[in-house]
Amino acid sequence: MSLPHPVASACPLHSPASSSAAFNQLIAAGTLIAALVAATPFAQRIGGDKAFTAIAVVTAALTYAATVLADRIEGRKALVFILGLAVVLRVYALSFHPFLSSDVYRYVWDGTVQAAGINPYRYVPADPALAQLRDAAIYPNINRANYAVTIYPPVAEFFFLVATRFGASTLVMRLAMLTCEALSVFVMLLMLRRMQQPLTRIVSYAWHPLAIWEIANGGHVDSLMMALTLVGLWAAIGGRPQSGAFAVALASLAKPLAAPAFAVIWRPWNWKIPVIVVAAVALCYLPYLSVGWGVLGFLTHGYLNEEGLDSGGGFWLLSLWRLAFGTSRYDVACYVLLAGALLLYLALRAAFQRTQNAAVTLCNANVLFLAALLLLSPEYPWYYVILVPFGALLRNVPIWAPTLAPTWAMSVGALLLTAATTSNAHATLIVKSVLFGSALSCWAWSAWSRRQKRPLTVQ
Repeated sequence: MSLPHPVASACPLHSPASSSAAFNQLIAAGTLIAALVAATPFAQRIGGDKAFTAIAVVTAALTYAATVLADRIEGRKALVFILGLAVVLRVYALSFHPFLSSDVYRYVWDGTVQAAGINPYRYVPADPALAQLRDAAIYPNINRANYAVTIYPPVAEFFFLVATRFGASTLVMRLAMLTCEALSVFVMLLMLRRMQQPLTRIVSYAWHPLAIWEIANGGHVDSLMMALTLVGLWAAIGGRPQSGAFAVALASLAKPLAAPAFAVIWRPWNWKIPVIVVAAVALCYLPYLSVGWGVLGFLTHGYLNEEGLDSGGGFWLLSLWRLAFGTSRYDVACYVLLAGALLLYLALRAAFQRTQNAAVTLCNANVLFLAALLLLSPEYPWYYVILVPFGALLRNVPIWAPTLAPTWAMSVGALLLTAATTSNAHATLIVKSVLFGSALSCWAWSAWSRRQKRPLTVQ
């Protein structure tokens, strides 16, 4: 699979000397990032998650600086350097056992269970019926092994099955997730070329520590979801909305967080897209229906409670409201209704927007993901990986420009959750307030700054 050629006219015109200087600065930034990434696992062992977070945030700041430099560099040499270093960083992260999350062990377990002809939604890992599948490498590291069946939707489960046919190990599973990430990067390059933007902006994603550690080391299924979502958006941008809707349906069945992308693909009153989505959901769940409603897995039997979503404690905005005004009987229901109404408004706004091109589609998708993450307030950093591509794709796109700053703020701020997920509820609320408060502040500042300037339009 070959990379698209850089678009010469996409970059602002710079003298060879200034471009060369910027490239040297990019190399210096990449060298510093490589040194920080190299030190991260050892710092985490010594100082715990707080040390990891500190180094990762500095790495993210350098990545942003590299993104600014990338706009001043022309030629394929810089792109090769960016992608080459990205591969090196991921190979390095891959060489360490997962140390931030144990989710990947459940992925391997689910694939092994399916290969034995057993429905993964039927038994918890500790059930005696699965005793013959236990080993010393995977089973002891599975989280919630004694009380939770799998939570993952059917496309994720099928992917786990396929990946473990190449080897039932965390290394193979993480390589499979990196393959998905490679597809995401390729699609991002295609999008940048279509919008006539410098391909070197891919550095915004390629060197971002959230992507490096949560995919290469953690092996999270978000990589599969992100790849399918970007493929769906690319298909829609290319005038194939039905294909795009099918890809996003698969993405949502890998992880439901992809669902907001439907709004930027559907057009009133295209009845084919809802039919395609319903058919995709039915076909994907069909092989697992022997357990009935059990296909919803741990989601309805404990996850909502564990994450404080049914009690409302997991929602950041509601938690702030309760801190100020106390808890009321119906505040969770009211919050869910208001949050749903806001997401529905944004979805309909995107669907009914008259101007439709690549920039508008991506901007709308970015806004919907930002809103969904703000309102749902997940406590795990890997949920925010879906935002990282937009840092590359939307840079210098005039329309809805205020969304880029909060995208960076939220993707970098998500790194703070690494240290917060094992802390108490009060500490987590403080971290979430820093995360979402900085994102909202960036949005307000960007919106105000934009209003002071002459309005711009997308060509």
